Amino acid sequence: MSLLEDDEPSPFCVLNEAGASRFFLTADHAGREIPRALGDLGLSAAERARHIAWDIGIAEVTRGLAVALDATAVLQTYSRLVIDCNRQPGVASAFAQVSEATRVPGNAGLSEADKAARRMAVFEPYHAEITRLLGARPGRVYLAMHSFTPVYMGVAREVEVAVLYHRNPRASRLLAALLRGESGLVVGENEPYRVSDETDYGVPVHAERGGLDYIEIEIRQDLIQDAAGQAAWVARLARLLPLVADGLEGGAEMELVG
Repeated sequence: MSLLEDDEPSPFCVLNEAGASRFFLTADHAGREIPRALGDLGLSAAERARHIAWDIGIAEVTRGLAVALDATAVLQTYSRLVIDCNRQPGVASAFAQVSEATRVPGNAGLSEADKAARRMAVFEPYHAEITRLLGARPGRVYLAMHSFTPVYMGVAREVEVAVLYHRNPRASRLLAALLRGESGLVVGENEPYRVSDETDYGVPVHAERGGLDYIEIEIRQDLIQDAAGQAAWVARLARLLPLVADGLEGGAEMELVG
């Protein structure tokens, strides 16, 4: 029996499947739904609206960018507190018992059967759809869309946007250079997070194993928490990403790291 009832939302949403763009967008933490069977995971509505449950603002930016670029996008519907779709499902952080400083009572003492039910209902369908769509048109640039909280554990983060990468940094570094050309923007690389085989899933599995160029983007949430900020970032990325594609076509040198 599936964890999800027939009338509950699908674990993923596909936008613009026939999009002509070379870019392919994913948003692993776009949604904050919780399966009915799991209740509220023991969290208040206010806690479930915080960044611990999802990447605030990134769904709207991803949707807007899919339209602006004519690109395919796949958005995850369920909260990362149910299962984190950007983690290897065997690691503890895939089922966070504490997120930032907040305990998640509904994730305490999960059995292997509990974890498997969440994986089969949410994680597997989402990633199977990504695999299917990438296979239908090989050679695209994998664009992993994320956002990050401006304050974490009481410490303010100055970086406003960052690109993350692991073994193949070329597309991310092209975008970082373009972002640094934007007036007054604080740009980081591999901060406030880094990509690794142990802590990530989308980039290592879909992009690196698949031999795809990729960019993982992190935008600070206070910059995309309202419609005006979201529209501004859609416009900026829609202007810069085609230049990245041109750079890749021009044979930007690949440098292996990690």
